[in-house]
Amino acid sequence: MPQYLYLHGFASSPQSAKAQAMKARFATLGIPLRIPNLNQGDFAHLTLSRQIQQVSALILAQSEPTILIGSSLGGLTAAWVAQQPAISDRIEKLVLLAPAFQFLAQWLPRLGPEAIAAWRTEGTLSVYHYTEQRQIPLDYRFITDAQSYHDEDLRANIPTLILHGTHDETISIEASRAYAATRPWVHLVELPSDHALTDVEKEIWQHTQAFLNL
Repeated sequence: MPQYLYLHGFASSPQSAKAQAMKARFATLGIPLRIPNLNQGDFAHLTLSRQIQQVSALILAQSEPTILIGSSLGGLTAAWVAQQPAISDRIEKLVLLAPAFQFLAQWLPRLGPEAIAAWRTEGTLSVYHYTEQRQIPLDYRFITDAQSYHDEDLRANIPTLILHGTHDETISIEASRAYAATRPWVHLVELPSDHALTDVEKEIWQHTQAFLNL
């Protein structure tokens, strides 16, 4: 039986609504869903590389194949974990919920050049962490690290289901459309929802259950 891992989004945690809803759905089938805390008790020094390393270590630590489910930045992380040469053969399938493709290209313009310049100069940017319900200073290395990753390099031929809301104002549906257009192993399902996808939880589970043959 494969291991099922769920990767939560940016400034979130294993207690997020989507993570817990998915865990409850898996529990009805008697299947454990593991949800690692990607904050690692140190959100201030979060990077995409750190997340990739953390999840890769979890996969390499056991012999069973893995199915990765990721939300937003967790979805982008899942795609990059699956791209790692030592990991690709261990991943059976990917389920990506509003994955953060084109992340910097979409996020940085909303911050604006002045805020980005201040972040670079001061070294940190105050970010609201939804689970901790407080502002946490995020190190600028989050940006410089992310700049070393390019979506076009994601070419691991692994069956992938993407579920993305057509009204997503955080990560545009166009990012997932562009990603799926050049990768025949990717199936994109567009849902009438926003980035949170909380109002289509039932549909997400139906598509996920069918894709994973649960």
